[in-house]
Amino acid sequence: MSAPLSLPVPQLPEVARDLRKEVIRMLAKAGSGHPGGSLSSADLMTCLFFHEMKYDPANPRWAERDRLVLSKGHGCPILYAAMAKAGYFPMEQLQTLRELDSPLQGHPDQRFLPGLEASTGSLGQGLSVAAGIALAGRFDKRDYWTYCLMSDGETEEGQTWEAAAFAGFHRLDRLIAIVDYNKFQLDGAIKDILDMEPFLAKWESFRWHAQEINGHSIPEILEAIATAKAEKGRPHVLIAHTVKGKGVSFMENNNYFHGVAPTAEEAEAALKELDGDSSLSRALVAAGKLKKGSK
Repeated sequence: MSAPLSLPVPQLPEVARDLRKEVIRMLAKAGSGHPGGSLSSADLMTCLFFHEMKYDPANPRWAERDRLVLSKGHGCPILYAAMAKAGYFPMEQLQTLRELDSPLQGHPDQRFLPGLEASTGSLGQGLSVAAGIALAGRFDKRDYWTYCLMSDGETEEGQTWEAAAFAGFHRLDRLIAIVDYNKFQLDGAIKDILDMEPFLAKWESFRWHAQEINGHSIPEILEAIATAKAEKGRPHVLIAHTVKGKGVSFMENNNYFHGVAPTAEEAEAALKELDGDSSLSRALVAAGKLKKGSK
């Protein structure tokens, strides 16, 4: 089975919607997991898997494949959904998320799932791994691209900036970091815990080519990646402004759903809304049945 390396751009929004629906289904079945950050990065993941990256699900260790490190390992439901749709494993296996003996653990574990480049979940480490992979590609004279999808909260970690300094110093220009900048972390808003602004200027000071984009605009994401690939001599970062819980109105910017799976009723409402019918979502809100987090 071979993956669709580059779907037509007009098809990508529908793919992103389908991935969001799979996230809701698998989290509702598991009864645990992280919906907010999975939904916020759906458009980014769609662009990577179904337009940008080269890979072969039948040969996950193909030497010429592009590499993706999901540094924000708790957001793995969206990664698993993309991998299943790309053909790495059957779609129905998504329903085994977080079960004992399932390869789809609550954080990515490359021991059990072919196609993963790193076992992640300890936040702040993924960029170091990605920088090492990018440097190895240079040593091996490979032309693959290394992508690292990060959370905004983990950029508060010192190791992130050690890796940024390393990549900038070594001019790792086939490394593209993407920050899912949804403005929230586990305990609340980024601005209230450790405000990282001026964010773009920080990356630039570490010798990175930095761009700020709308992380839900597929054309803008693709244009930014193309711009990054054309810029030589330094690593690249896309600061993708996103909405936590994007696509489901009662989850959007509701930090309660950072790490709480939807109930059966909430999942039904979310799936209907993703299909264009928000009546059940509005009814739940009107009845006061939805919990709210910090905003």
